[in-house]
Amino acid sequence: MSIAAEQTAAPTLRGPLDFPDSPLSKAVQQPMMLGLFLNLQDIQFSALPTTSSWTYDYNAALVRKADAAGFELAFSRTQWLPKGGYDGGASLDSFIVLGAMAAETKNILLLSTLHVLYGPLHPLHIAKFGATFDHIAKGRWGINIVTGHRAIEHEMFGWNRIEHDRRYDMAAELIGSIHRLWTDTENYSHTAELGTWQIGNGYITPKPLFGRPILVTATGSPAGIDFAARYSDIVFITSPGGAHIDSALETLPDHIAAIKARARSYGREVKTIINPMVFSRPTDAESQAYVQAVIRERPSPTSTTFGHRGYDSDAHAWKGRSDARHKQGYNLGGNIELIGSPEYVVDKLVGLKKAGVDGVQLGFYDFAPDFDYFLESTLPLMKQADLRL
Repeated sequence: MSIAAEQTAAPTLRGPLDFPDSPLSKAVQQPMMLGLFLNLQDIQFSALPTTSSWTYDYNAALVRKADAAGFELAFSRTQWLPKGGYDGGASLDSFIVLGAMAAETKNILLLSTLHVLYGPLHPLHIAKFGATFDHIAKGRWGINIVTGHRAIEHEMFGWNRIEHDRRYDMAAELIGSIHRLWTDTENYSHTAELGTWQIGNGYITPKPLFGRPILVTATGSPAGIDFAARYSDIVFITSPGGAHIDSALETLPDHIAAIKARARSYGREVKTIINPMVFSRPTDAESQAYVQAVIRERPSPTSTTFGHRGYDSDAHAWKGRSDARHKQGYNLGGNIELIGSPEYVVDKLVGLKKAGVDGVQLGFYDFAPDFDYFLESTLPLMKQADLRL
C-alpha cells in the first residue's frame, strides 16, 4: 500500500487542539502566547560578560520562573556539530532536557526539538518516548519536528545530506506511522517506502492523554509549510524580511496568511510562533547602547575565538537576511530583534499580533537578568495592551 493510501486508510487522529481541556487548548486562549527560547548550548557571539549558561540548573530556573509568571511555552534548539561547533562550550539535548523539566513545572508547555531523520530513531522509540513524556507532563509536552538543514550534521550520522523536499516526504511517512502507534488499538505494521525502518506488529501503550503530544514544525519552505499544515499544531516561523522588525512586520502578514490557509485546505487550524531577541532598557537610547556594547565585543570575522561558523545549509527560512530589499538587523540571534524601551517592545508585539503571530518565544542576551527586567517592566504593559488576559 502506498504512503498516501495508507494514510487515507488510517483512523483520524485527534490532536490536543481537539480537546477543550488540553493544556494546549488552554494556552491558545491567550491573545499572545509567551514562551522562552532557551540556550542549551554555549553560544557566544560576543565577549560582553553575561550570566547566560547552557547548564540544566540555569535553564530550569528560568523555566520555573516563566511557569510561575504564566508563560505558556518553553523551547530550545538541538544541533549536532563537530568539535568547536558550539563555540568551544557544551550543549545539552533539547529532547531530554525539556522532558525532564516536566517534573519541575505545573502549567507551561515543554517543546523538545528532535531531528526525526538523524540516526534514524525508530518510530517505535519516538512514539514510546513521546507517550511517556506526555504522561509525565500531563499533556504539556511536545515535539518540535526538524529534518536537518546542515550537510555536516547529516554526515555525522553517516550519510550525505538528503535533498530538501525529500526530507519532508520522509518525515511525513515517519510521523504518519507514529500517529498510528499513538492511536491504533490493535497491532500496526508498516515497511517504510522512503526510509530503512519497518514495524511488525507494533503497539504502544499508554496512549497519549489528548490524542497525541503537541507537534510543532520549525520551517519556512513550501515543502515544510505543507508538512506543518498536515501534521502540526504550531508552526515556528521565521520572518521572510529578515531580523529587522520593520521588514518583518511588512512581510509576515502574507507569509502567515499563506501558512494558515494551507492548513485550512487540509481541514485544520494551526498557530504560529516566532522568536524575538529582546534588548530592552528603560529608554530606547539605553537599549541601543546595550546592543552597541554587545556588538563592540564581537570577535572579528577572521577570529576563531568563538568556534567555527558558516556551515553549509540549505534552509529556506533565513533567506530574508541576505535580501537587499529588506532592512537588516544586527544578527544578534533570534528570528527578529526587538531593541527599545518596554513601551517600544510592546508596540512591536502588538504589530506582530496584527500580522498574525499567535505567540513569541523570547530570547535574551544576558538571559536571567534580562528576563527579570521583562517580567517587571514589559509584561504589565502587555496586559494593558490586551496582549495578555
